Amino acid sequence: MQTRSFVALSLALLLTWPTAAKSLPLETLRMPAGYQIAVYAEVANARQMAEGAEGIVYVGTRRLGKVFAVVDRDGDFTADEVFEIASDLNLPSGVAYKDGSLYVGAVNQILEYASIDSNLASPPKPSTIVDDLPTEQHHGWKFIDFGPDGLLYVPIGAPCNICLSEDPRYTSILRMDVDNPKPEIYATGVRNTVGFDWHPVSGELWFTDNGRDSLGDETPACELNRVTKQGQHFGYPYFHADGIADPEFGVEGKPADQYVQPELLLGPHVAPLGMLFYTGSMLPKAMRHQALIAEHGSWNRTPEAGHTGYRVTVAHEKEGKLQYQVLIQGWLAETNEAWGRPVDLLQMKDGSVLISDDHAGVIYRLTYTEPQQ
Repeated sequence: MQTRSFVALSLALLLTWPTAAKSLPLETLRMPAGYQIAVYAEVANARQMAEGAEGIVYVGTRRLGKVFAVVDRDGDFTADEVFEIASDLNLPSGVAYKDGSLYVGAVNQILEYASIDSNLASPPKPSTIVDDLPTEQHHGWKFIDFGPDGLLYVPIGAPCNICLSEDPRYTSILRMDVDNPKPEIYATGVRNTVGFDWHPVSGELWFTDNGRDSLGDETPACELNRVTKQGQHFGYPYFHADGIADPEFGVEGKPADQYVQPELLLGPHVAPLGMLFYTGSMLPKAMRHQALIAEHGSWNRTPEAGHTGYRVTVAHEKEGKLQYQVLIQGWLAETNEAWGRPVDLLQMKDGSVLISDDHAGVIYRLTYTEPQQ
């Protein structure tokens, strides 16, 4: 039943996909004074982004099976060319860049495209880093990135809405040395993270996690989590959010307080994906080192409850506590229909932030100019 609902949703989104960026109602997006948003590039089904040399932006996709490179040659902050780097891959949502190579995370593979920046028109044949990751497509698409330790972090989502797998790699975040790939589990009990970043001061890994479905419109909350040491367990499938026992698996686990609790509870079913700690100087000073979160939006709430998410939020740290507020909203219309779904966030060298949207098929550029008094 869960799979059939997901397929129906995917088909509905495909049929209502906007065909041109110029038709997008950007004027309906609401954000604080001083912020501006514009279309940076049109990229179908744009998911995770990674910046290569000279500002080249690499973009993964999910259902298209393709990877793209976006180039702004004249520096006017609008893309001039979009190159197809790869095709016919299995949900190649994840992309990461290091030392001139593009790494692509498909469902069961990590591929490397060496010397990619100078070969956009004729991409090299990739080398395979690993090809024996779990093959289940349900939550199998990836968000990948290199940590401060130089290792590549790769999540493996739950192969279901709620279940307990015998393969310990499911519901985990793996990490590996791409030159000697022997994946190890870094964190576990993670239902489905599609976005993470390292705190610029502590160096700790923080990640978003999507809460389970079918427990009602208002529960459980999605999560923002922090890993303080390797091997921590974040509760799935036994407990959700801040200690909500799963009706099927809760009795099988340890007490709730023996799992790592979320640093911040997000809205129910908001589907938080990409996140980043802002370290630039373009956005207001108050945004520095705060976590920006792309909320992809709910899909299975009842019509009378209305959708949640479809926005970009900020987790502000104030007096040692996190506070949660909306930065950009308006992709969800008053009719409860969405024309866009934020996926990933990428900070550029000038301090602007790119936002991918797999539903509208675009990448936006968020900037800020101090309002005149």
